[in-house]
Amino acid sequence: MRTRATELFGIEYPIFAFSHCRDVVAAVSRAGGMGVLGALYFSPEELEMELKWIDEHVGGRPYGVDVVMPAKYEGADLGDAEELLARLQGMIPDEHRRFVEDLLAEHGVEKSAESADRVLLGWTDATARPQVEVALRHPIALLASALGPPPADVVEEAHRHGVKVAGLASNARHARKQVAAGVDIIVAQGTEAGGHTGDVSTMVLIPEVVDAVGKDTMVLAAGGIGRGRQMAAGMALGADGVWTGSIWLTVDEADTPEVARGKLLNATSRDTVRSRSWTGKPARLLRTAWTDAWESERSPGYLPMPMQFMLISDALRRMHRSGDGELVTFPVGQIVGSMNQVKPAAQVVYDLVEEYVDAVERLNKITEG
Repeated sequence: MRTRATELFGIEYPIFAFSHCRDVVAAVSRAGGMGVLGALYFSPEELEMELKWIDEHVGGRPYGVDVVMPAKYEGADLGDAEELLARLQGMIPDEHRRFVEDLLAEHGVEKSAESADRVLLGWTDATARPQVEVALRHPIALLASALGPPPADVVEEAHRHGVKVAGLASNARHARKQVAAGVDIIVAQGTEAGGHTGDVSTMVLIPEVVDAVGKDTMVLAAGGIGRGRQMAAGMALGADGVWTGSIWLTVDEADTPEVARGKLLNATSRDTVRSRSWTGKPARLLRTAWTDAWESERSPGYLPMPMQFMLISDALRRMHRSGDGELVTFPVGQIVGSMNQVKPAAQVVYDLVEEYVDAVERLNKITEG
C-alpha cells in the first residue's frame, strides 16, 4: 500500500494504532503499521522506561507518542503541578466523594488501605510537558496531541527534532485550528470512537475535514474503524490512512484488566455511551451501572477536567481489583461489537489489510462492470 502516510513514515500499511500498552505499540510497528503509545498514565520516569523498552523491541521501525494537553481545564492558571494538585483536591465537594463511596458500597466494592498514587496524570499542560520532553529524547517519528491543539512551542520543538505532529479533531473547525497551530497531520475522529470524542459521525466528518484543511494537510480517519472494509471507506472519503484504538484492547499483548477485557469481548456496538463520568469531558465508555449512576437523578453532576478523574481514580482501581462486573467500565468505541476474538496484534493488522484489499477489489469489479 502506498499513501502519503506510508511514504512519510516508511511504513508498509497506513494503520496507526493507539495504545497505552508498549507491547501492542511494538507489535503493530513490527507488523508494518505504526504503534502510538499513550503517555497519559505514565510519570516521566515511567515513560522513559516504556520508551526505552520500545526502542529495544520495535526492530528499528517507527512509532509515536500521544500526549494530552487540553487548552481548557480547571486550574489552568496554575503552572506548578504540585500546587495544582493540592488546590484541586481541596475543591472536590464532599457530596461527590460520598456519592462515589455509596455507589461502590452498593456493589460490594470494599474500601482499601491503599489509595491511587497518581490522580492528576497527564490531563494538564503542566503534567504533559515533562512527558513531551521525555518523548523527544527518543527516536519517535510522531507526537500526537489528543485533546485540543498542541501549544505552538511544543509543535516547534517537535519539528526541531524532526518529529511530525498530529492533532485529533472532531469537527472541521477544530481541524482548522490544529492546522493553524502547525500540526502536520489531522486525525479526524468521529463520534463512534472510544475515549474523548465529539458528536459528528465518521462518515460525515472525514470528507468535511479533508475539504476544510486542503490537499496539503494529511488526514487520518478515526472513529469506529476496526475492519478492512471500514479502512477502505475512510480512504475512499479522502483519508491517507486510519487511526485505530479500541481494537487493540483485546489483543493478546494488551494489558487490559481481565474483568474489563471479558466485558469488551461480550459487548455489542450498542453497549457504549458518551459520558463525562471518566474525565469531566465527553468520552465514549462501555455502558455499565457506573455510567448509568452518573446519569441518574441522585448524581451530583460531573466535575470539570481534571477534577472528575481525580475524584474517581481510586474508585476505578478498587473496581478493577474487586472484579465487580456491574460497575467496571472502560473507554471503548462502538467497534467493540466486532471485538469478540483475542488475536495477536500482528494478526489484527494483517486481517485489516486483507479485508481492505477484498473491499477494493469488489469496488473495482463494480466499476469495471
